[in-house]
Amino acid sequence: MPDDALTIDGVRVPRLVYGTAWKEDDTARLTGLALRAGFRGIDTANQRKHYHEAGVGEAVAAALAAGLVTRADLFLQTKFTFRPGQDHRLPYDPAAPVAAQVAQSFESSLRHLGTDHIDSYVLHGPSRGDGLGSADWEAWGAMEALHQRGRARLLGVSNVTADQLRLLCEGARVRPRFVQNRCYAVRGWDRAVRAVCAANGIVYQGFSLLTANRQVLTHPEVARIAARHGRGAAEVIFRFALDVGMVALTGTKDEAHMRADLAARDFRLDPDEVARIDGIAAALGERPA
Repeated sequence: MPDDALTIDGVRVPRLVYGTAWKEDDTARLTGLALRAGFRGIDTANQRKHYHEAGVGEAVAAALAAGLVTRADLFLQTKFTFRPGQDHRLPYDPAAPVAAQVAQSFESSLRHLGTDHIDSYVLHGPSRGDGLGSADWEAWGAMEALHQRGRARLLGVSNVTADQLRLLCEGARVRPRFVQNRCYAVRGWDRAVRAVCAANGIVYQGFSLLTANRQVLTHPEVARIAARHGRGAAEVIFRFALDVGMVALTGTKDEAHMRADLAARDFRLDPDEVARIDGIAAALGERPA
């Protein structure tokens, strides 16, 4: 299929990625289920508060051992998370400098995932709500060093504002290749951040496309578009995300939904359907940011 994957700096990036947050002790089983369903992109984080990265590694190891996939088939993405986003189960020494914390967290991720490189290494949100602080630049510099050594093939940033992303692009030696944000229709599907991405050759990864947009998912216009294509509403939202250039994340725990989400690759929306979905927030009486 023509939009099954992107190639970024020689790295194959699936357009649909399985997100592993909030799955706890079921992480290995569900990640294995996603791999068997056909997902080849897996997103996790070395943040035990919300992720079980080692469980992802268990599923990957089982899939490799079974011959289901090779390491080259997989796009593995994980994250460095600052101390305020963690609980007591830290992957680094909190007393160490930030650069050392990044290095320790990265080595822990390699062990968890059973690999010698990470395809995409993501800063799991800046250290402050606006602007970028010294900790952010120190973390990014440590990530750049991992990239330059070939251990982190691509870099990204998550939970970022448009202004923060502009600052990062202006000051980084290695610019981010991804932004991963929660994507709200009422904010124009994160229009401001996506505009910065488009201006800087950055791929936007949207998460919570369904859970953050229930009014859109149940909107009559989406139902009409879904009926025209013989698809479910969720498939239409994921197809919309692909058609506007996103990489879409899904974290479903249901095998049938996994396969349905992947089936969003199998059809396209007409341009006017994309425009109608893009405008649903306004139709609901809400103003995109």
